[in-house]
Amino acid sequence: MSGDKVRLNTEWLCDCGGCHVALVDLHEKILNVLEKVEIQKCPVLTDEKGYPEADIGILTGSVRTEHDRHAAMEMRRKCRTIIAFGTCAVYGGLHGAGLAHSREEIMDHVYRHSPTTRTDFIPGNSISGLEKMVTPIDEVIDVDLYLPGCPPHPHFIFEGLSALVEKRSPRVGQESVCAGCRRTMVRTEVDTLREPNEGVPDNATCFLSQGYICQGSVTLDRCLAPCPNHGMPCSGCAGPTMQVLTEPTRDIRTEISERMSRLTKIPYETIRTHLEKSAKTQYAYAMATKMIGNKPTFLIRKWIAEGEAQP
Repeated sequence: MSGDKVRLNTEWLCDCGGCHVALVDLHEKILNVLEKVEIQKCPVLTDEKGYPEADIGILTGSVRTEHDRHAAMEMRRKCRTIIAFGTCAVYGGLHGAGLAHSREEIMDHVYRHSPTTRTDFIPGNSISGLEKMVTPIDEVIDVDLYLPGCPPHPHFIFEGLSALVEKRSPRVGQESVCAGCRRTMVRTEVDTLREPNEGVPDNATCFLSQGYICQGSVTLDRCLAPCPNHGMPCSGCAGPTMQVLTEPTRDIRTEISERMSRLTKIPYETIRTHLEKSAKTQYAYAMATKMIGNKPTFLIRKWIAEGEAQP
C-alpha cells in the first residue's frame, strides 16, 4: 500500500460488534475511504493481535473489564488520534444499565439465578475481570473525536473519517432528532399515556402529542431521524443533547414531562412518574456517563426501589 495512506487501527471493547459492522454500511463510499486509509488492525478483518503505530484509532464499546481498560490504553499509546465510535464508547451504552445493580448482583443473577444456569459456578481467572463500573472511554483515556449512535449512521461515519483524513473539522450540528422529524407538534385532548404497541399512531403528528413517549426532543441527531419518520418513537440511541448533558437542572425525564404535559392533557407528574418507573429503559444509552449519572436529579436506585416496592 502507498506510504501516503492514513494508518487505521480499530478495536472493540464491551459491545455487540454492531459498530464495526456499521463501517461496512458505508457501501460504495467505503471505496473512497480505502483509497486513503490503510487498515492495520480490525477485529473483523485482520488477524493483528498487537497494536501497531497508527494515525487514527477507532474504539467501540465501553470499559467494563480489565481487558477493555488495557486495550483502550494501548490504543491511546499507539494511535495519534482516537475516535470514540458509537454510543457505548461515548456514553457507556446499553450495558450502562448495569450500574443500577452491584457487580455481585449481576454475577449472581447471570451465573446462579438465571433459568438457564446449570451450576453454581462463577468464572474466576478464566475470563477477564469484571470492573465495578461501566465506563465511557474518555474517563480512561483522552478522546479526540466523538461519534455517537447505535450504531453511528453511515452519513456521520463518512463525514467524520473524511474530516480526519482531510485534516479539517467535521461538518456536524447540535440539533435534536426533532430537527429531522417530519411530524408536527400540536396541542391535543389526549389524556392517557400509551405504550408503543397500543394503537396506530397518526403519521403526521408528534408522538408526544399522541401520548407516546418519544425521546427525539432530548436526543442528539446523529441518525437523521429514521425511527420517528417511519412510525417508531425515538429511543435515544445517539445520546442526550448538549443542553441535557451540560445543564444541571435539565434532565431527560423532566424535559419530556414538561413538553408532553403542554402538548396534551396528561399531568406532568403522571408522565414523570412513568419515566422514573421505566428509568432503565429511558436512560439506557447514557446513564454510565458522569454527565448524567452525577446529576442531582438522577436517582436511579431510588426509582427502582420504589417500583419494586409497589404491588
